[in-house]
Amino acid sequence: MQHEYAIRRRPSLSLPILRKSRSQHRAGTLTLGNLLLDLGGTSFGWAIVLFSLVTLLPLPPGSTLVTALPLLLTTGQMMLGYPHARIPGRLSQLRLDPQRLRRTLLGLRPVTRRLERVLTQRHTWIFAPRNERLLGLVLFLVALALFLPVPFSGWFPAISLFISGIGLVERDGLVTGLGVACGAISVLFTGLVLISLAAGAEALIH
Repeated sequence: MQHEYAIRRRPSLSLPILRKSRSQHRAGTLTLGNLLLDLGGTSFGWAIVLFSLVTLLPLPPGSTLVTALPLLLTTGQMMLGYPHARIPGRLSQLRLDPQRLRRTLLGLRPVTRRLERVLTQRHTWIFAPRNERLLGLVLFLVALALFLPVPFSGWFPAISLFISGIGLVERDGLVTGLGVACGAISVLFTGLVLISLAAGAEALIH
C-alpha cells in the first residue's frame, strides 16, 4: 500500500522542464542550450526528450525537416559512441516559446501520466556501453523516419523518441524498450508509405 501511494505521488515528468523554462523565461535566458544544461545537458536522455518536444510543438507542415535535425545529430552521436550529447552553438541559442512548450507538455499528459505510474530503475543492462551504440542506431532510424516528409507519420516517431528519452533519463530499460518498439513500428509504417508513394508515382509515369 505504501509503495502504491509513493507511485501515485510521483512528481510529474514535465515539472522540471516547466519550472526551469519558467525561471529562464523570467530571466530572459530561455534557449534550447540553457534549458538542456539546466536539466543535465550531458545526458542523451534529456536531449532526446527536449528535441522531440520541439518537434511536437504546433508548427507549420514540413517543419520536421528542420526540427528533426537535432534528433538526428543527438542519436547519431549516441550511435557513434560519444560520451555525451554535443550541441552546436547556433542550435543551442535557439529561443523557445514557453507557452507553446507548456501547451505541448499538457497535450502529452495522457502519455506522461501512464509513464509516471510505472517508471522505476530496471533492466539497466540495456544502458551498458556495449549496448548504447545499437540503441543509438535504432533511435537514429526513428529520427530519420521523423525527418522524412511522409504524410501522417510525424507524431508517432516523435512520441516514440519522447518515451525512449524519458526511459533514458529515468534509467528504466522497460520504458526505453517500449519507446524503441513504438519507434520500430513507426519506421516500418514510414517505409510502407514510401513504398506506396513510389509505386503510385511509377504507375503514373507508365
